[in-house]
Amino acid sequence: MERRELLKMIAAATGAAMIGVPGLVFAQAPGATSAFSATDIALLDEIADTILPRTKTPGAKDAGAGPFMALYVTDCYTPEQQAIFRAGLVDIDKRAGGRFTALAPQARTELLRGLDAEARKQISTTAAAAGGTHRGPVKPHYFTMLKQLSIFSFFTSQVGANEVLQYVAVPGRYDGDMPYVPGTPAWATD
Repeated sequence: MERRELLKMIAAATGAAMIGVPGLVFAQAPGATSAFSATDIALLDEIADTILPRTKTPGAKDAGAGPFMALYVTDCYTPEQQAIFRAGLVDIDKRAGGRFTALAPQARTELLRGLDAEARKQISTTAAAAGGTHRGPVKPHYFTMLKQLSIFSFFTSQVGANEVLQYVAVPGRYDGDMPYVPGTPAWATD
């Protein structure tokens, strides 16, 4: 899967353009460490794994989504976006009644589905306002950020590219008549 196709998929899944892409494109040098604690990274892993759980294929936690998400936020988000993201992690624990990680899997899923609906409503409300009097940059909902980063981190990981998508090393030979079997995974390339 090409990066451009992945970004389109993320926009379709979340209803918003990928947040932090300008920072990713123009970053001078990535930071060696993130500004997140081990507890924060474990929470990010659990949230990402609830969004993309292990089934017949590996889940987001298997792909190391938490550390990637923390580093991406640290390196690519603006200070305002980072503040929204961090406040969102606190809000998730608050809505969970203490700790998200203490919830049963079904309760985690229900909580995140509610947040997804809330984020989509915010996007549609903001889009409607943009046609009227809305001015200035739009503040993203923190769940949109979490969902985008979960998808992005998973499908750009080695696990996502090699074990979930069909992997073909590039460069390789051109085969314009490659057989396609309905139901097979999409292609991943370097």
